[in-house]
Amino acid sequence: MTNPVLVEVVRSGFVESTHRGALVIMASDGSVRFSVGDIERPVYPRSSNKPLQAVGMLRAGLTIGDEDLALGCGSHNGEPGHVEGSLSMLSRAGLTEDALACPPAFPLHEPSMLAVAAAGKRRAAMNCSGKHAAMLATCVQLGWPIEDYAAQAHPLQKVIQGTIADLTGEPIETVGVDGCGAPLFAFSLTGLARSFGRLVTAMGGPERQVADAVRAYPWRVAGTGREDTVLMKSVDGLLSKGGAEGVHAFALPDGTALALKIDDGAARPRLPLLLAMLRHLGIDPGEDAGRLTRDAVLGGGKPVGELRVAAGLFS
Repeated sequence: MTNPVLVEVVRSGFVESTHRGALVIMASDGSVRFSVGDIERPVYPRSSNKPLQAVGMLRAGLTIGDEDLALGCGSHNGEPGHVEGSLSMLSRAGLTEDALACPPAFPLHEPSMLAVAAAGKRRAAMNCSGKHAAMLATCVQLGWPIEDYAAQAHPLQKVIQGTIADLTGEPIETVGVDGCGAPLFAFSLTGLARSFGRLVTAMGGPERQVADAVRAYPWRVAGTGREDTVLMKSVDGLLSKGGAEGVHAFALPDGTALALKIDDGAARPRLPLLLAMLRHLGIDPGEDAGRLTRDAVLGGGKPVGELRVAAGLFS
């Protein structure tokens, strides 16, 4: 099926571009409350699956503090606190930055990038370094080899694959390689929303440990000015995690959960959709979250338009 237009880019009163995609809102009982587009087609969830990967690490036997666990679920900015957190996790496991399989990168946070630009890229600054450090810590604690920890056949990745299949309620039929080098499992948007709902409604165990850690330390998950950090600070009890290629998922404390995918992979339509969906659910996302969308369409350095949710999308 052809997915509908979800967001329009309006410049000077003229619709300049459109973004198609699919989204689903699931009730706490797992039923579909609202949907548009093809919500059953498998997609790569990209970094939206990091909380699920973290559950897999805990199920495997990882012992970790909540701040480190939040960083392990994160796609961080590479700010000094993020880099230091990843290096600290590695140090406690008896490892150095060289053990990371993720590629070297500059920080996403511009001031942090400018501060270290002369020193060049490094693995600990890559936005997935917290996840990779947590994976390595899991292997060290369990006595598993670390050289190939990111390979699909590694015992850790097999546990993670089984965990994701369990949480989504779907078999994993397609496996790829994520941008950070770790295995990436494809499943539907309903499966992604279902899994997030299960994290926040769990009475305990690894699922609830991950949900609570992410919500308690949102800066560790993303960083200064980032969508997930701002949304989780603005909405009590919200669990939120975005991913590359236009993917995002969140869950409210009662288990109501959302997942969306933008067909063209753009990141810019996600936040207007997330804010609109929160309002559709009767939740005020707050001034700080709304402020993130104000400079979305600029002309001469000044706002000249907006990203707007397609008319009638939620009617």
